[in-house]
Amino acid sequence: MSELVLAVLLCIVSAAGYAGAAVLQERLAQRPLGVLIRTPLWWAAIALNGAGAGLHVVALRFGPLSLVQPLGVLTLVLAVPLAAMLARRAVTRLEGRGIGLAVAGLVGILLLAGTTSSIAVLTSTQLIGLLLVTAALLTALGGWSAVPGASGLWAAAAAGVSFGVSSALTQTVAVHLTDGGLGALIDPTVAVAALAIVALSTAGTLFTQRSYRNGLGAPLAVSTLANPVAAATIGLVLLGEQITGGALGAVVALASAGIAAVGVTLLTRAQVREAASVPAPADRPALPRMTAVTATSAPAQPVPAMAASSRVARVPNTASSMPLAQ
Repeated sequence: MSELVLAVLLCIVSAAGYAGAAVLQERLAQRPLGVLIRTPLWWAAIALNGAGAGLHVVALRFGPLSLVQPLGVLTLVLAVPLAAMLARRAVTRLEGRGIGLAVAGLVGILLLAGTTSSIAVLTSTQLIGLLLVTAALLTALGGWSAVPGASGLWAAAAAGVSFGVSSALTQTVAVHLTDGGLGALIDPTVAVAALAIVALSTAGTLFTQRSYRNGLGAPLAVSTLANPVAAATIGLVLLGEQITGGALGAVVALASAGIAAVGVTLLTRAQVREAASVPAPADRPALPRMTAVTATSAPAQPVPAMAASSRVARVPNTASSMPLAQ
């Protein structure tokens, strides 16, 4: 088995772990963080994310970043059927078309991904510049997502960027550890990159949890696309990775990315349509309106004589019981 095939297989299993984690996180998205940390199901999602990340790290050791990251789109492809199964419903036709287009675009990108055997790493200068740009971008996206009533897609984009940059840093750390063992952590570049991976992974998890409050499909689609776009950009700009086929290959890659984007859009529309099919509280039939009857509007009812006399008799007559003055 070639290293390239092994990298692809590892990415598929990794995507399955991420998909399971996404479905679990979406089911718990409305709970505050203080409640989540006491929920075993949330920790199961974290464990699945950790397993997916671990397999992703191993895959980066056997394949280039521009190949490994696009396979993250499989997370969306696997999460949609899994969510449908847990909801005890079938995958809709719109979801099926979206999955088909996403896979077609993904295959086109994979066929044009760089296949060089040498895996490049970030220099210290590149690392510092990348972290500064990432911090500024995440600050902006996080600020927009924190505005009351803001779309969860801002948080989803921030999550995708966090994980994409983390993958690029992971490749650098993995290569150094493979070549120099644990002693490589003494290198300031490797140490800073390792700390940044922890920080970005934590930020990505929190951004993801925030983005799922309004549903799974659209946020997962945005983060799934932002992740490989961020990582592939780093690979092409900073790590010297190239697209197979030159200029023509770049055009085909862009077309494939467009096809994948259409597929993701269809999946997003399917999610919106499913949410719209659930009646909101305002759409439910209203209860019959009760009309209050006031004392002035009620007709006067005659009081029977027997009832009146008995009612009067029950009231003690203090005046008659007092002795008259002589």
